Amino acid sequence: MGLASILTLVVFAAPFFLSRSDGFDVLDPNGNITIKWDVMAGYGDKYDAKVWIFNYQLFRHIELPGWRLSFKWPEDEVIWNMQGAEATLQGNCSRFTGFRPHSCEKKPVLIDLLPAAPFKLRSANCCKGGVLSTHNQNPDTYGASFELTVGVGTTSDAVPFPIPDNFTLGVPGYTCSPPFNVTPSKYSEDSGRRWTQAISTWEVTCVYSQFRAWPTPRCCVSLSSFYDSTIVPCPKCSCNCQGLPGARCVNPGETPPILQLPHGTLQEPTPVVRCSQHMCPVRVHWHVKQSYREYWRAKLTITNMNFAKNYTQWNIVMQHPNLQNITQVFSFNYHPLNQHGTINDTGMFWGIQFYNDMLLQSGDYGNVQTEILLNKDPKMFTFSEGWAFPRKISFNGEQCVMPSLEDYPRLPKTSATTTAASTGDGLWIVTILVTLAIVSGL
Repeated sequence: MGLASILTLVVFAAPFFLSRSDGFDVLDPNGNITIKWDVMAGYGDKYDAKVWIFNYQLFRHIELPGWRLSFKWPEDEVIWNMQGAEATLQGNCSRFTGFRPHSCEKKPVLIDLLPAAPFKLRSANCCKGGVLSTHNQNPDTYGASFELTVGVGTTSDAVPFPIPDNFTLGVPGYTCSPPFNVTPSKYSEDSGRRWTQAISTWEVTCVYSQFRAWPTPRCCVSLSSFYDSTIVPCPKCSCNCQGLPGARCVNPGETPPILQLPHGTLQEPTPVVRCSQHMCPVRVHWHVKQSYREYWRAKLTITNMNFAKNYTQWNIVMQHPNLQNITQVFSFNYHPLNQHGTINDTGMFWGIQFYNDMLLQSGDYGNVQTEILLNKDPKMFTFSEGWAFPRKISFNGEQCVMPSLEDYPRLPKTSATTTAASTGDGLWIVTILVTLAIVSGL
């Protein structure tokens, strides 16, 4: 391999390794979850705080079982009461007589209330079960907040409003910064005619690393086309290998275990997948379906092979050189992610609310699919050399394992001169066979 080839390989691979090990994602360089701690009022040995959690990531969301915010108090502070969230443990409050605090834990774990929580326990922007959507998918649910009254104890006289440290989100893959002081938040009252201000505001930023979240990938990609009868499967052992410790799977004809989490459970279940050569919980399939004179059509299918989980508010992020020429997307939402301001080759797909925004656990209905119509740009379009296939795909922000470039479907030798002027609906028999194979499972 020459020096030029090595440099090309390093440049191509660098974003992948950075996104996995350093928590940096080139497709979402500024993405983070921000925790904001507003000190609202102080009186005696207590103060009131309002805590916000905002998801500023473009395509990575917090799904069930939701966030579990934890931190460490500097001294012997306690939480007297809460609105909009609750501590999982009250802890040892034996030093108090009469009315006892909500939590005396040195390192409390706070969770969001469920949607059915009583009105007297609620606060604004609470009660989503810890779920935070992306702003693109649902701008109404990308943030959460709750209120608490902090007892500052007897050893915090020098710090009237002690702020906790060592924040964690309780979601795999996230690492949080120490709290830092920022400009106090302002709040609107009386329909915007009056503004009040927090006494002080502290922020914590949490960033995600797929490498820290999971020891192995969680999804893979398979490919097919109308001009080649070959179906390129997910690479073998993409996520695990059959027979290895912990590689539980269900063979055809076996009764899968009932492992779907009951509502309110706080731990994510270990995947139990349909037995396959790739052993991934999720498979994404891209099929080049048809070619017209000025357009071409592709089909995107997402299959949940995990018997232990439904995926709510799922999304797919894709890099493809022809996404800037999307004409129509059927039955999915689509939003371009042009982060670099030059080439619009990245986009985000997600389901339509109340229709296909939930990807059900493995079974007859455990898949969602769409077809995409794209315009043929005469300056760049070709079916040659695997150009019509995605360069990178992620599911719910998790980078999927792609097949090797040399395995991509190829044009027949007799069609090697196919260009942007390709016409016709030919090879429909191949398309039918490919579709049947996809439905039956690769």
